[in-house]
Amino acid sequence: MTHRTVHFPTLESLHGKVGQHLATSDWITVDQERIDLFARATGDHQWIHIDPERAKSGPFGATIAHGFLTLSLVPEIAQSAMAIDDVRMSVNYGLNRVRFMAPVPSGSRLRGHLKLAAFEPIEGGAQLITEVTIEREGEAKPACVAETVSRRFT
Repeated sequence: MTHRTVHFPTLESLHGKVGQHLATSDWITVDQERIDLFARATGDHQWIHIDPERAKSGPFGATIAHGFLTLSLVPEIAQSAMAIDDVRMSVNYGLNRVRFMAPVPSGSRLRGHLKLAAFEPIEGGAQLITEVTIEREGEAKPACVAETVSRRFT
């Protein structure tokens, strides 16, 4: 099945979609190289992330992605899942709630499901609260559920 980005013609067209599923992203592979790069970027070099040999006998049987690495995929997830045609700029305004519900072993494939939780008009655009559920391929329990707050400007 080929993934297609969902296009919304206007930011205002989302106003009536509160409580609805908006889009699902492409699959993203979280390999050891991505995990190692994240460790270097953040200074988080815990062995469960970067030492495959030691991690084999650890609690997860392999290295796992940092929770914050999984969370950092939200912009890539959102961009591949949906576009709002009249939005000229988006800014991350914050997070209301984040839970890392299951580990993400190296080599996992993840994708995100976006549900619009709130739409609030602001000067020049709207503030969106989006529930992002990050699914790990083949697993019933999500890897992460985050409530993101973004400001979109037309």
